[in-house]
Amino acid sequence: MSGDDEQRRWQARYGGPEYFYGTEPNDFLREHAAAIAASGRVLSLGEGEGRNAVYLASLGHHVTALDQSAAGLAKALRLAAQREVTIDVVQARLGDYVFAPGAWDGVVSIWCHLPATVRAVVHREIVAALAPGGVFLLESYTPAQIAHGTGGPRDPDLLATLDALRVELAGLVIEHAIERERIVLEGNGHRGLSSVVQFVGRKSA
Repeated sequence: MSGDDEQRRWQARYGGPEYFYGTEPNDFLREHAAAIAASGRVLSLGEGEGRNAVYLASLGHHVTALDQSAAGLAKALRLAAQREVTIDVVQARLGDYVFAPGAWDGVVSIWCHLPATVRAVVHREIVAALAPGGVFLLESYTPAQIAHGTGGPRDPDLLATLDALRVELAGLVIEHAIERERIVLEGNGHRGLSSVVQFVGRKSA
């Protein structure tokens, strides 16, 4: 699928009135958000309709939501207004986004599935983009998720393993890293038993 086709697909998914993945934050993010410094500058990748960015803003963080879908980001801003918080939004394809070195106290990647070659480059740039003591927090589906069929891509190249993440994020001190199965219930998009990889890494101070 070309980049333009992918962008149109997400525009269509987020174009309706309903929030496809719901309006509540991802469970893993909720459990580990405290690892990010208070009032930190946080970049949320592939943010979609805003549920995770809005949650982080509610904790007092200064949040930028990045996504390629204008429809998704418009809904993110509406959700932020409803929850009486402020977020910034950036419309960009992640492979084209320029990460400023040392700019972020936290970078969050929840279900942000990229081709393996793009993902490796993006993860290397994320390590450089974190401020000293900054945290990268990720939850992604693994290739085993395809058999479950409860959400996520069907292309194995878009799905991460813990071994791959350890290599791609070698500049970070690992605080949490596991492949596991868990129930994911997020709107209509993620519904049921899922095979996931979870990662929290911190840049040395």
